[in-house]
Amino acid sequence: MDLVALFVGVRRLVRRAGPLLGVLGLAGGVLLDALEVASWIFAPVAALLLLAIALRAWHRTQAVEQKIVRDIEVGALLALAAMAFAVHFDRRTAGPNFPLVYVAVGIVSAFAHPIATLAVLSATVGFETLLQAVAFGGADSGDLGVHAGFMVAIAATNMMSLRMEVVRLRKASRSELSSERDRIREEARNYRLLRPVAEGEIEAGREDERLFRSLIEEIQLSVLFALRLLRESLGVHTTLLLWLDESGSLRISELVSDADDHELAQGPFSARDGILGAVLSQRAPVSLAELKPNHHLPYYADVCPVQTVCAVPVFEHGQLRGVLVVDRRDARPFTPEEEELCEQAARFAARAIENERVFVQLGRTRDEQSKLYRAAERLGAALSEQEVVEAGVSSASEIAAVDFAAFTSYEPKDRSHLIRAVRGARATELEGKRFGSNTGLVSMALKNRHPLPYRGEYDPNHQMVFSKHLAPPDMPSLLVLPLVVHDEPLGTLVLGSKRLQAFDEAARGLLDILASHLAVSLSNARMVRRLEEQATTDGLTGLLNKRAMLETAEHKISAARRFGRPLSVLVCDIDHFKRVNDTYGHDVGDVVIKALGQVHQREKRVTDAVARFGGEEFVTICEQTDAEGALLLAERIREEFKRTTFHANGEELRCTVSVGIATFPGVGKSWEELFKAADEALYASKRGGRDRSTIWEPRMREHGAA
Repeated sequence: MDLVALFVGVRRLVRRAGPLLGVLGLAGGVLLDALEVASWIFAPVAALLLLAIALRAWHRTQAVEQKIVRDIEVGALLALAAMAFAVHFDRRTAGPNFPLVYVAVGIVSAFAHPIATLAVLSATVGFETLLQAVAFGGADSGDLGVHAGFMVAIAATNMMSLRMEVVRLRKASRSELSSERDRIREEARNYRLLRPVAEGEIEAGREDERLFRSLIEEIQLSVLFALRLLRESLGVHTTLLLWLDESGSLRISELVSDADDHELAQGPFSARDGILGAVLSQRAPVSLAELKPNHHLPYYADVCPVQTVCAVPVFEHGQLRGVLVVDRRDARPFTPEEEELCEQAARFAARAIENERVFVQLGRTRDEQSKLYRAAERLGAALSEQEVVEAGVSSASEIAAVDFAAFTSYEPKDRSHLIRAVRGARATELEGKRFGSNTGLVSMALKNRHPLPYRGEYDPNHQMVFSKHLAPPDMPSLLVLPLVVHDEPLGTLVLGSKRLQAFDEAARGLLDILASHLAVSLSNARMVRRLEEQATTDGLTGLLNKRAMLETAEHKISAARRFGRPLSVLVCDIDHFKRVNDTYGHDVGDVVIKALGQVHQREKRVTDAVARFGGEEFVTICEQTDAEGALLLAERIREEFKRTTFHANGEELRCTVSVGIATFPGVGKSWEELFKAADEALYASKRGGRDRSTIWEPRMREHGAA
């Protein structure tokens, strides 16, 4: 054990003292070079010095904590390397290359600890004295004093400058933090998350600051999500939400745009002028088309890059809070359906802000805040209506002892209620059942916009919940919470408990707020679903997707039938595409698909509709086009795509397509008939050797049937 301890101690000593011993060894090499003992010694000493500097500097950058010994090692190596070059080329210590030593000392003083800098200075002056005495015929006290004075002055100046810069950065950091707190306070007031308070009250505690920061970030993320989804759905250039601040000016809350930063103005913007003033004064959407480059849109700094713009007001409980703006580069005006979509997005933004405001109003007690915060996490993570309902029921179970839960949705068209989900007894009997408006608790709670029954006390002998034939299990406590957003009834959340007075005043207050939050999340989930349904574009090619094409096909065929005009359907498929994927990978396959989509975009007419129907299959609908005209288009697509060269794995790749054509009304009068015929013609092209276009003929159907 003693030998082991001795070995470990020696090893630790060598590890700690080894670098400094190495520095002393290299200093000896520099001294030998100065004495001109061997002409070859400078090259290996210089190489070792540079290598040692690189290694020790790298070790220092990897270290978490600054250590004085490590700084001394790096600094001594730098100073020694500078001294070595100066002595070797000048053969004295007062030559033209000696300022390299000053540079080394300046570098050391910039990064090293002051104690390390002092140690390196002392070692440098001492080594110079040694060189003068041993190699250059005696020390010159005048030169040594000047050199030492310069080194001290440079080191002191650098350290002073560095400390001043550190002070400046700290001051700038404090100023930035103060500005950030001011920004949080201002945004909290603008969003009405913060009640009117004395200046600085928000800074009373760091917890409040973190709370408001979190709430504002949640608002920004929700609004940004809505803006991005709206932009992708409508194919617009810029979407932005402008919010009214305390002074009555409009400020950008969130923005999504293809424009460069220098093209956009920062604001604030006047709430009285231009399209923004028109929206706020009229309290209604405003759309403009065929804008000229000299038209002034406040949020663009110089030339107006768009031709159409639509702005809708953002309301909260009937009060104007801001403006949502979308614009396009092309002259295509916004349709009423698109305006309605913008209004839905505006309501979504207002609801997201209101949603966070609810938490501020509720979070005054620690226990309530904890419960509602967990509820918000669940609802925030829920994406579908089913997930929102499950999150709401789980959160309600934390607030009160819930043994039964049911969610009903309301259909205003026929004023009926549907029991969508049930948890607890009688779930199989109740789930999926529909009932009309009546005098039951569900209907009356939704009609009166108020939770029922009074105090949450349930008497099954005298109270009806759903209908006469649909009743929950007998329980002493029951509460029906209406789910309403901006006076729009969505449904109810029915909660039951086997405990007496399970829904006391405190629980009812929390559950009522939870219902409000649940209603907002439910409304948001439905709006997101509607926005997703509006997304009609294939992500890879930019063409229509299958769902959008099916809708377009019905409209175009109806128009052709109504006006007696021909219409052709082309089905295009890449030949041997599986071989491309298997040989070159799916990334190359995606490039090929994208290229075929671009060929379709270039060759089609404005009135033609093109969709990626799935995989490598493309469908084109050509209005007022007979079979011969469709064949010309198919051949142009086929020939151009055939000429396209792809590069994969260092090889050139060319692909071909096969096309099938069917024409209305000769082939069929419905989409199903036309598509089936075009598909049969496509397979005839495949059977005929591929890389060709084929017009459907009756014999193809007979061949397919055989």
